[in-house]
Amino acid sequence: MNSPHFLSFLLLLLTSLHYSALSDSGTIGINYGRLGDNLPSPARVVQLLKSQGVTKVKLYDSDSSVLSAFSGSGISLTVGLPNDNLASAAASTSYTDSWVESNILPFHPKTIIEAIAVGNEVFANSATTPTSALLTAMKNVYTSLDKHNLSSSIKISSPVALSALNSSYPPSAGAFKPDLIEPVIKPMLQFLNQTNSYIMVNAYPFFAYIDNTDTISLDYALLRNSAAGNPDSGNGLVYKSLFEAQTDAVFAAMSAVGFDDIKIVITETGWPSKGDEKEVGATPENAAAYNGNLVRRVLSGGGTPLRPKDSLNVFLFALFNENQKTGPTSERNYGLYYPNEEKVYDVPLTLDGLNGGQNMTESKAQVPAPAAGQTWCVASENVGEEKLQAALDYACGQGGADCRPIQTEATCFNPNTVEAHASYAFNSYYQKNSRLSGSCDFGGAAHVVTQSPKFGSCDFPTGY
Repeated sequence: MNSPHFLSFLLLLLTSLHYSALSDSGTIGINYGRLGDNLPSPARVVQLLKSQGVTKVKLYDSDSSVLSAFSGSGISLTVGLPNDNLASAAASTSYTDSWVESNILPFHPKTIIEAIAVGNEVFANSATTPTSALLTAMKNVYTSLDKHNLSSSIKISSPVALSALNSSYPPSAGAFKPDLIEPVIKPMLQFLNQTNSYIMVNAYPFFAYIDNTDTISLDYALLRNSAAGNPDSGNGLVYKSLFEAQTDAVFAAMSAVGFDDIKIVITETGWPSKGDEKEVGATPENAAAYNGNLVRRVLSGGGTPLRPKDSLNVFLFALFNENQKTGPTSERNYGLYYPNEEKVYDVPLTLDGLNGGQNMTESKAQVPAPAAGQTWCVASENVGEEKLQAALDYACGQGGADCRPIQTEATCFNPNTVEAHASYAFNSYYQKNSRLSGSCDFGGAAHVVTQSPKFGSCDFPTGY
């Protein structure tokens, strides 16, 4: 099965592996919301998080019982000052002095507090929360921290929803809404720049997908390496996932108003496991695919096409399904866990877990989960038989994959399709290379999955 195409694939693979080795891995955190009447105690939550290797957690308030539970855990927290408190926080530093003295000083540093989210998606909730109060509140919290020499160790920021953008496609055309720029966006970015902080962004490819299923492919939304990706004529870059496109749209929007050096932390992103009839794609399988592919993408290192050297730092939404959240069904079904601490689906949150090196808690989720940390490599859809055949030739030739089972009359010959044969060969190569980051790409012809592939009766191995 040798082919002249193999040199190009070898170059792509070596480049990918070399880049992964040189790039710093990003961080995966998780949002711990508590809008439920059946959630486990904070102490049990801390033990659950530690068992999964989670080192970063974002809260939506600063509840004393929660902060106390995290004392000595080694888990870093981002705490929240809710929107309802913004007007008071903006009114005077006496309020923020009292807030810091009650919500930060009694706990930090035994409870590690690394950031304060002042408000949440204020621009999206401007009807009830005046945007004019935001920047003043942020500055006042900073001033109150500074009085206790904490302003350099605890960052101040505020989560921004993508609805603050006037345009996001293509990513190079990213721009903030004009009415927000001068009153609040530019002053806030100036403050973040001066305090060496970062902008917090809440990004949900799920929302863009369900609103544009006719133009956005599911593979693109779920971070699968699909075909050639989407080229951006504005910057000459190619995007293989909606998540990266959305992130770069924010970078472009900041650059358009004169700020090129501010980092982004994705403070919320996720995919629901259940939704209303119109929320197409809200399934446990898709939620597992989105979060699993995102975790692997983040922990494998590197940044976005526009900022390739900046590692990605992401907080998944959310830890639990929360039964008291309002809105569509999806709002109550973003959790990785049910309130009884059983997994909704299995997504390891560390690189060791993804590569099979971590013992994960047994899942009793609705989605049958593979053994702890198991992943497979399969052919991407809609890349064309010519590209798949070339990648298949490389994998079975120079790549050293075990392709004996897909030979004529062998155990995995049927179904006799290029996609099925390529998937088997790609997975063999991937498993032989210890599921190393970059070993499941083949120039965009393959992607990682967390559910065992099904092609006829053929079993796909997870090791050699």
